[in-house]
Amino acid sequence: MSDPTLTFSAAGGPTFVAAGDWTAAHSALLERLIPSVANMTPLPLAHAATIDVSRIEQLDTLGAWLLERLTRQYRTEQREPALIGIPDHFRSLLERVHDLNRNPFVPRSKPNRMIAALESVGQATFTFKDDINAFLRMLGAIGTALAVCLRHPRALRATSAVYHLYRVGWQAVPIVLLITFLIGGIIAQQGFFHFRKFGADAYVVDMVGILVLREIGVLIVSIMVAGRSGSAYTAELGSMKMREEIDALRTMGFDSVEVLILPRVLALICALPILTFLGSMAALYGGGLVAWLYGGMSPSIFIARLREAISVTHFEVGIIKAPFMALVIGVVACSEGLRVKGSAESLGLQTTASVVKSIFLVIVLDGVFAIFFASIGM
Repeated sequence: MSDPTLTFSAAGGPTFVAAGDWTAAHSALLERLIPSVANMTPLPLAHAATIDVSRIEQLDTLGAWLLERLTRQYRTEQREPALIGIPDHFRSLLERVHDLNRNPFVPRSKPNRMIAALESVGQATFTFKDDINAFLRMLGAIGTALAVCLRHPRALRATSAVYHLYRVGWQAVPIVLLITFLIGGIIAQQGFFHFRKFGADAYVVDMVGILVLREIGVLIVSIMVAGRSGSAYTAELGSMKMREEIDALRTMGFDSVEVLILPRVLALICALPILTFLGSMAALYGGGLVAWLYGGMSPSIFIARLREAISVTHFEVGIIKAPFMALVIGVVACSEGLRVKGSAESLGLQTTASVVKSIFLVIVLDGVFAIFFASIGM
């Protein structure tokens, strides 16, 4: 190995002579060599210079780029310095480096705000179309797997379904009871605080009973299940997708929907009505406790007023909504889990998207049911 050199001669035309090893091993020397020669060379030159590279013994990408930088530094209006004496085994590297970054930098102009807004709307529309497509495909796959299990009951993974029912049902009971109890108490407290101004304390019981049984109970429980169980489904399926376990199941001849997704969705459909019932009872208990301690209404009066205010119809409305909301949560969670790509960032994004979409669809579905039940007089 020999140290790189660079000399300049004006005799017979300005010429730079490069010799030695122009490699990354001599990067520090090369970085000092070129500026020192440039400081002793008139810039710009009267005539276009040439660079003699016939004496270069070894050359790598760093050395080729430094030579290219030298040619661009001494470019004149007519032409830039030419490389002469190029060995054949260096020619392809020098030509490739010569073609780099030839286009002048053009700063990006700021897009029109109206056009940018329309573009974002268009992108959101395409994303919404993809979400609807994924939702319907997953719903159809679950329906097909359920039909197969109805025709061949042994195909149903009962053990897996019971295990997931334990996870999304029994293990969720404490947090559901606590949150709904607090929600019921808060609604009652606010009702007494405001209704007392008009002497309408008794109507607080009507408000708590109807709201909890028809709307708040099932809605709060569904949102909690979407955040707790829906996100877990997405993370589990996404991790399986990243580790190629789902592909392995398909390779072995198993239907991934039948093995992994159907038991989870059935567990949600069974668990959510039960959790809704328990949550509604806890919310009514919380409302009754607040009515007794804060509103001065004895438990017997609260229960008697509650019997007059509510009916079985109100209870039926809330319970009927629960399986449909569970189906929506399960379908969204599983479809988002299967859309995970091979990175941890994708897993986090799809898990977040699963929770957001599930809560959004649960609220929309609750509004649709409210209109439907009002139209049929329930």
